[in-house]
Amino acid sequence: MLSNPSLLAPQESAFAAFARPGAVVPDFEHIRRLANQIVPFGAFVGVEVTEVDAEHAVVEIPDRAELTNQLGTVHAGAQFLAADIAGACAFVGATAERIADVAWLVVRDSWASFRRPGKGLVRAVATVEERGARRVLAAGQGERIELDGRAALHDAAGAQIGVIRFAYVAEMVAAPQVPTP
Repeated sequence: MLSNPSLLAPQESAFAAFARPGAVVPDFEHIRRLANQIVPFGAFVGVEVTEVDAEHAVVEIPDRAELTNQLGTVHAGAQFLAADIAGACAFVGATAERIADVAWLVVRDSWASFRRPGKGLVRAVATVEERGARRVLAAGQGERIELDGRAALHDAAGAQIGVIRFAYVAEMVAAPQVPTP
């Protein structure tokens, strides 16, 4: 398992490992595989990124008893984790052509609306707002960008069981400091 890249290079992009320098087309399969390796808590819980592209990302919560609550339904914390990882992957997919220039992304705020209990395998399908992704793609060095995301939660039958909305802040890598003589 790889370590979190932000721990490896704290002065650079937390997302550099997702980039494929010189690639004309983003390697979404590389992003998907890597995302399953670099989030230690996600790996510990067993959530899995199953899809990533420029429009969305999908994360699955396995049907396991230890991920349920006392009622036998999927715990809200597991659902939030899947939505959080799916949202971050949707951001990486949407901004893949400049992902190595993103220093960090954090959730500034979130709102959850659970509509019914989830049973069995649950999928989080996340997107980020196109306008915000375009602002990231056009951002200058050191610039901060606010953008929104959304993850719809679906049970194994495909019924929507909840929605989690995210307000993100991203910062681009700053210009290198040139030492003065």
